[in-house]
This record gives sequence, structure tokens and C-alpha cells, in this order.
Amino acid sequence: MRSIWNGAISFGLVSIPIKLVNATESHSISFRQIHVEDGGRIRYRKVCELEDREVRGDEIGKAYEAADGAMIPITDEDLGSLPLPTAKTIEIVAFVPSDRIDPLQMDTAYYLSANGVPAAKPYTLLREALKRSQKVAIAKFALRGRERLGMLRVVDDVIAMHGLLWPDEIRATDGVAPDASVTVRDKELDLADALMDTLGEVDLADLHDDYREAVEELIAAKASGEEAPHAPAPARGGKVLDLMAALEKSVRDAKESRGEDVAEGKEQEGAAEVQSLRGRRTAASKAAPRAASKSTPKAEAGKKSTSTAKKAAAKKPATTKKATGAAKKSTAKSATAKSAAPAKKTGARKRSA
Repeated sequence: MRSIWNGAISFGLVSIPIKLVNATESHSISFRQIHVEDGGRIRYRKVCELEDREVRGDEIGKAYEAADGAMIPITDEDLGSLPLPTAKTIEIVAFVPSDRIDPLQMDTAYYLSANGVPAAKPYTLLREALKRSQKVAIAKFALRGRERLGMLRVVDDVIAMHGLLWPDEIRATDGVAPDASVTVRDKELDLADALMDTLGEVDLADLHDDYREAVEELIAAKASGEEAPHAPAPARGGKVLDLMAALEKSVRDAKESRGEDVAEGKEQEGAAEVQSLRGRRTAASKAAPRAASKSTPKAEAGKKSTSTAKKAAAKKPATTKKATGAAKKSTAKSATAKSAAPAKKTGARKRSA
């Protein structure tokens, strides 16, 4: 890998010559700007405003624009002679636990390579010290015209450095959180936890860029004169009004996508429904004597609800049928007892007559 910066790590009085190389690379597909009518390339030319002519790269320098618009030229020699110890040195200033670093501060990642054979011993010493301490090193370094913060940690057998943003470069969260006051129920949290458990963990190495692959297929199709692939029309969906239903469906979909058997979950859901129906029927049986003594229409409504409950119970598993049969027997006994009571009263009236 090509180095982008040469310098040294300053570790107290120990100096470790190193080379800085990029630890990441971009695989994104880049496009060119063209003239739509004829496909010609659109290019940018660097033109001097005073002379109104295009200038070469070796004629271009840098300058700072003052408040009044005046340009103050700054050369690379000016920047290289700044009285900064970090101009060519990664200066370690502290060692802290890794959880002290806010991920929001993370920036570009680099690998630090030992520059030469004499650097191998102090490089290894710092690497092993970082491993044993289970801490990260906070450092300051200058790169591309500015001083930056860095975090040194061990990746495999290499010291890696993450550029860090300065604390004042992190924006406050004011005005970002929802303004409305929302209450989250425990059942909703339980379902959210169940969804998180179902999705589980993932090996990041298994993830890939679907968008880039789709763009590559599009380019290949156009280059060969074939019809470009089109995405299916998105389904029109309304607003999710029932959060619990959406969470439950998400859990089922996640299980199905992982090839897990959701029959057990459905049986549990069915058992819960039957239990709630039994509760309703128990309440209905308690209220049955009062309903029967008042009017016939209510009794007929009770029969309809009982028949509906029977049909629903017929669709349940075998264990549910047993429970339903037991409930039928208890209901029949109570009905027989109720019918017997009026008969006794009728007999007593006949004797008295």
C-alpha cells in the first residue's frame, strides 16, 4: 500500500518511525458529467480571473481570503515551517479506555506501518503495551494543512489510527428529538426486544452493497444493448396505526426470513386466544341465569355467541378441543341443574292444588 505521510510516533522519549497508509477504500461507482444531446464530456477548466485564461497545475497555489476580499498567499514552505511538534510527529498525549471515545468523533482510519528495521522493536513494544492495557492512545498529528486528533488501537498485529473530530466539531442534539410527549408501554418494549432477538447478530463480512451491484447490472445491460432492469412498483401502504400489530408482524416476518418455524409461535398465539374466549364464556355463564330470567331475545343472542365460540374452538389444536369439551360438559351440567329447579317448583304447586 502506498504511504500518504511519513513521520514518527512520539511515545514519551521513544520515537517510532512510521508510514501512514489508508486503511479503507471506496468501492462506489463514479459517474462523468456529459452533454445530454451528444454525449460529450463536460470538463472544468481552471481560469485566472485577471488574465481570463486557463492555467496549468504548476501555476496554482493557495491563499487565504481576508474579510475585505484580499488574498494572502500561503506556500507549502510556510506551512512546513510552522512551530508545531505534530508537523511530522504523531504525538501521544494520553491513554484512555476505549469507551471514553464517542463514536460520533470517528473519522478516517489509517494503518501505521513501521518504517525500517530499527522501528520494528519500539513499534512492537507500543503495540503490545496497548494490548495489555486494553486502552487506546489519544494523539495529535498534522495532516493536509490542519492539526487533528487521533486514536491509536491494535487491529490484528497492526497499530491503526482513527482520525477524531475535535469536540467542538460535534453538533449538539438540540431540536433533533421528537417534540411530542410519547409513552411507550411495556408490551411494546417486549415486542421490540423480541424483534431484536429474532434479528440477532450478523457477521459484517457477510453484508454487501446491493445498490452498487444493481448499478453494475444496469451498466452491463445498457452496454450490451439489453433492457435495463426495473424495480417493482412499491406497494402503497397506509400509515401504521397499530404499533403492536406492526411489531408482531415484524417478528413473524423476521423468523420466516431466517427459515425458523413459526408454527410454535402461532400455536401460542392460538392458545392465548382460546384462553381469552374461555374467560369471556365464563363471564357469560355467570350472567346466563339473569339473562334467561329477563327475556328470550338475550338468550337467543347467547346461543348465537355460543355457536360462534364453538366454530372458533373447532379450528384450534387438539388440546384446545379438550378444554372446550370440558367447558361444554360444565355448561351442560349447569343447564341441567337450572332446568331441574323449575320442575321441582312446578311439582310442589300441583301437590298444593
